[in-house]
Amino acid sequence: MDFIVLCFQKFLIHMFTEIYITDGGTEEVNDEHEVRQIETSSWKPDRPETIIRYEDIFKTPPGRDEPIRTVMTKGVAGIGKTVLTQKFTLDWAEDKANQDIQFTFTFTFRELNVLKEKKFSLVELVHRFFSETKEAGICRFEEFQVVFIFDGLDECRLPLDFLSTEILTDVTESTTLDVLLTNLIRGNLLPSARLWITTRPAAANQIPYECVDMVTEVRGFTDPQKEKYFRKRFRDEEQANRIISHIKTSRSLHIMCHIPIFCWITATVLEKVLKTREGGELPKTLTEMYIHFLVVQSKRKNVKYDGKSERDAHWSEENRKMIKSLGKLAFEQLQKGNLIFYESDLTECGIDITAASVYSGVFKQMFKEESGLYQDKVFCFVHLSVHEFLAALHVHLTFTNSGVNPLLEKQKTTWLSKVFIDKSAQFYQSAVDKALQSPNGHLDLFLRFLLGLSLETNQNLLRGLLTQTGSMSETKQETVKHIKKKINGNLSAERSINLFHCLNELNDRSLVEEIQQSLRSGRLSIDKLSPAQWSALVFILLSSEKDLDVFDLKKYSASEEALLRLLPVVKASNKALYVGCNLSERSCEALSSVLSSQSSSLRELDLSNNELKDSGVELVSAGLKSSHCRLETLRLVYSCLITEKGCISLVSALSSNPSHLRELDLSYNHPGDSGVKLLSAGLKDTNWRLETLRLSGCNLSVRSCEALSSVLSSQSSSLRELDLSNNDLQDSGMELVSAGLKSPDCRLQTLSLSGCMISEKGCISLASALSANPSHLRELDLSYNHPGDSGVKLLSTGLKDPNWRLETLRYVQIDNTVPLVHV
Repeated sequence: MDFIVLCFQKFLIHMFTEIYITDGGTEEVNDEHEVRQIETSSWKPDRPETIIRYEDIFKTPPGRDEPIRTVMTKGVAGIGKTVLTQKFTLDWAEDKANQDIQFTFTFTFRELNVLKEKKFSLVELVHRFFSETKEAGICRFEEFQVVFIFDGLDECRLPLDFLSTEILTDVTESTTLDVLLTNLIRGNLLPSARLWITTRPAAANQIPYECVDMVTEVRGFTDPQKEKYFRKRFRDEEQANRIISHIKTSRSLHIMCHIPIFCWITATVLEKVLKTREGGELPKTLTEMYIHFLVVQSKRKNVKYDGKSERDAHWSEENRKMIKSLGKLAFEQLQKGNLIFYESDLTECGIDITAASVYSGVFKQMFKEESGLYQDKVFCFVHLSVHEFLAALHVHLTFTNSGVNPLLEKQKTTWLSKVFIDKSAQFYQSAVDKALQSPNGHLDLFLRFLLGLSLETNQNLLRGLLTQTGSMSETKQETVKHIKKKINGNLSAERSINLFHCLNELNDRSLVEEIQQSLRSGRLSIDKLSPAQWSALVFILLSSEKDLDVFDLKKYSASEEALLRLLPVVKASNKALYVGCNLSERSCEALSSVLSSQSSSLRELDLSNNELKDSGVELVSAGLKSSHCRLETLRLVYSCLITEKGCISLVSALSSNPSHLRELDLSYNHPGDSGVKLLSAGLKDTNWRLETLRLSGCNLSVRSCEALSSVLSSQSSSLRELDLSNNDLQDSGMELVSAGLKSPDCRLQTLSLSGCMISEKGCISLASALSANPSHLRELDLSYNHPGDSGVKLLSTGLKDPNWRLETLRYVQIDNTVPLVHV
């Protein structure tokens, strides 16, 4: 290669997570705890978005004319965003891909943060980080195809102001880094360059959507990829089978393996445990797994750095001091909401930086000081879950050693409380309450770890680090009782689910087992379930992937209460059926919230045979209007009592943003000619992607046929299937529809005209349309009309015409003299 090859540490990775193209630009801030986001995504079945490979990240997708300049890739911590950018750069450097690119410059926001007080031109910034370009005298980057990768927008501490920042177009003009980056991202500076920005979802909205050409998402490992990872890690088939089977039995472990780094943690632990516990039990809760991980890292430090053997006690005084200091740092930074920290933060907790660096599996220095380039060193834990585990360990140690609860700001201890109050029970109950008060669930995982550490079995695993262990059976029972009381209260489904995970960490599955036994025995009476039992049912359904493809409300109870209680299951399902469930406006409002939820998996919704009326449709339409809605099929058939007013709501929703709806069934409603005219106008809107429209039994007149004919002849229409059956269209209506079919712009493939009072005259119009130009129509249903022998003869002759591409023709005369025919 004649151009600069970037130098970075080569790495080996066996597999990659998939990248999905998602519609639109950046999104609203989602401050939910990332483990909750992971759990939500793990409930989702395979999604239909386009999957792309990392090396094709800048290739223009089908249907797009403009080239891709700026790509934003989202994903939770540890999901593999950085690895993908590194793999992209490595393949480019090794001539394996993207050879049209002359330079690839990778920056992390951690590196840029420490230079925020200095001024650079774009050329100076590149020269500073990539000195080879300066040595080669390269200053005119607009003459080359350049890619800038900015990794970790969520860690950016630069004030990126896209509204009032001065415009900069000169690559040699010096300015502050925030102004430089803002202009580069906006395209004012070096517009020919390509940009790839990675971020956690919560920080994506720092960049305006108009500055991003394509948003992609790293989803993490699918279930087959999790299995593939462990089979590659453990070559022994019997060992691999045991590990995979074990992980599948624990919902918490299986969910967390969605993150590649957790797969690494799990494999690291299980490999050691299998060697030391031949035939013994494997860790089955998150707390057990992380305790073992901490022990493995401590032993590694002893052997690698202290010259000790595997059999030596791993909790030396030095190790205990370091882990306690790291725990203090983790807790203090968790309270502040900091995920990365500087040398001063470590010093405050009494941590020696050199000593901390040997715990590379737990705690790592993100980049080193090199030739005075950086002003400071930046640190973080290898993953947020490790951060939270050590924070929980610190709180546990502080309480057991001193009786002080770090979670409470003010603590009053009287002689009365010392005598009569079980401080341990009070401590864990206060932790539960504190976590529930968090608006974004940022203490959810912390709480699971803290409760797990209360078990004597887990404390025994840390013997040597913990100076005090003992039986906590009474405390555990009080804590379980307190959690069940909270579940029975008015909690959101997400909070209830986290409390069930907490019960799992305490080895209590009584509520879940009670519901499971009732389900198995058929004794489950939906009408008599308590709030806690409803929550348990939701937890069970969300833990059972086979129940999430299709959710049929009648399977549980055709009632509004059941719908509202099981709403999280609806959100996680691919298809929801509510046929004849007596739904009211309240139900429609709840379903609207599901449709507008960013985490919803719902793609098909059937609300047929419910008296929704226009007011209910208006509420559902509000959900369809959301940019987060991904619904593809909506059925509102029979007795929904939808009129022109309901059509106005639907049209408004589908026109408000690029809709994902592909199929709309309004059969046996009362849209009227004006409603059909509105729908027809919408079908010509480029924002609509509707491919199937069903209007069977809607009392349509000739005026409706005229409006639909204009849709068929419209170049912008996506319509491929039209059902007009059981409407008295007669030959005059058929003549209008045929005029649309005759258009060279018509792309209709399926047309249903069963029971439309069509005679020989209508068949003449239809045959003429199909012969006029190479038709796209593949399926035609003329059942229960009056074509007569001459009409049938016309159709039969037409089928020999090379312009006809009809594959299926159905026609049964009213007198049944002509049989059903498939051609």
